[in-house]
Amino acid sequence: MKRKWQGVILGEPVSKANSRRIVRFGTKLRVIKSEKGLAYVEAVARQVPELPPDSQLLSPIRLTAHIYYSSNRPDLDPSLLLDALQNRIYRNDRAVREMHLYHHLDRTTPRAEVYLEEIDE
Repeated sequence: MKRKWQGVILGEPVSKANSRRIVRFGTKLRVIKSEKGLAYVEAVARQVPELPPDSQLLSPIRLTAHIYYSSNRPDLDPSLLLDALQNRIYRNDRAVREMHLYHHLDRTTPRAEVYLEEIDE
């Protein structure tokens, strides 16, 4: 039996490409998540319970996501969302082999409506 998971995650997903900052560690520069990116990952962790390892979805996985932004400005980018679900719903976001993404506008309640399901290769 193929496993499935669905959930609504409140808050506006942050684009991974636009959620990085450069910081200096001694003489070296590092690229890390921005405060907004870190806050989104923490918000996902508060809203999505971690499935036990033997209940997590296995590769290959199909993602269908309806992402509701508060404006039309953000890029449609589920990368940080996929990172945030890693080790909660599935072990590694590389398991996602198929994606169906939809950009919506909801100025009052930005969110991601996420549907994940195991599929045949």
